[in-house]
Amino acid sequence: MERREAITELGEALRLLVDQATTTEMPADDLLRAAAELREVAARLGVRTRDRSTLASADDLLGGVRMYNPVTGGGSALAPPLHIEVVAGVAIGRCTLGLAFEGPPRFAHGGVSAMLLDQILGHAVVASGNPGMTVRLDMVYRAPVPLCTPLRLTAEVQQVDGRRVTATGTIATEAEPDTVLVSASGTFMGLRADQTKRLFGPVLKA
Repeated sequence: MERREAITELGEALRLLVDQATTTEMPADDLLRAAAELREVAARLGVRTRDRSTLASADDLLGGVRMYNPVTGGGSALAPPLHIEVVAGVAIGRCTLGLAFEGPPRFAHGGVSAMLLDQILGHAVVASGNPGMTVRLDMVYRAPVPLCTPLRLTAEVQQVDGRRVTATGTIATEAEPDTVLVSASGTFMGLRADQTKRLFGPVLKA
């Protein structure tokens, strides 16, 4: 789809911009000039926008296409992005976090680890045929997650009890996949028809 390709191209440019903006040591005058130019670009993009009750035209909610997902979306300036595949029931994700995700110097912010794990746990839950929303996420931080380093995430479903699904996941580096840096256990709850209508009805009707 041409629009999705254009959104992905813009997303790549925005991620490069975020990366350069968080690593630049250019003088203040250059920063102010760049800010003015970016505001002009933002104004052009803002001529036609959507609100929170309207699904992005390039998205396919039932097909799992979310172009602006802040973890996996190709069009999101916030996403690393995380690329996920499912192998024998295990969701495997790969990404590299740049300095824009820095918490302690040289390492990722702990909240970013939680966001990544929530995403890949949810992916494993959906892949198992038991989609649901996160109702609990328990994290164990064993070691800091390094920036500018290829990461490997895994997640798999451990238990299905009616609408309640439990999944576990980990973050490691590609170089040392058996050394767990962060682990998580998530509980997901499948929605009833009335809950789906109440939460997402306006978007689905748009």
